[in-house]
Amino acid sequence: MNLNQVTIPSKDLSQAVPFYERLGLRLLVSALPRYARFECPDGDATFSIHHVDQLPSGDGIILYFECEDLDQRVASLQTAGFQFEELPNDKSWLWREARLKDLDGNQLILYFAGDNRKNPPWRIK
Repeated sequence: MNLNQVTIPSKDLSQAVPFYERLGLRLLVSALPRYARFECPDGDATFSIHHVDQLPSGDGIILYFECEDLDQRVASLQTAGFQFEELPNDKSWLWREARLKDLDGNQLILYFAGDNRKNPPWRIK
């Protein structure tokens, strides 16, 4: 089994699509105003957005995008006008992360974990 895609809700795809394109995802399917699907620039994963009239309540969705060039990418995105809640920093779980939110309030975490993504020292054998 392999994860194909994750779909998140948005109240306005006309704003969400350009946001994710500026973030670096490539638009693969455009069925606006109801649906859009992207492919990640690295790997085989895809990501989609579907229109909702009301966003879910609570903490919402957290999306992780791995970037080998995390610090440089965050600096480039800041120059392009993205506002980060947390700049790249090393976490106790051996990942380096930066955090921002999309226009619908979904939490995005850009990170680099290298081998620790799937093989942390505490991995179950």
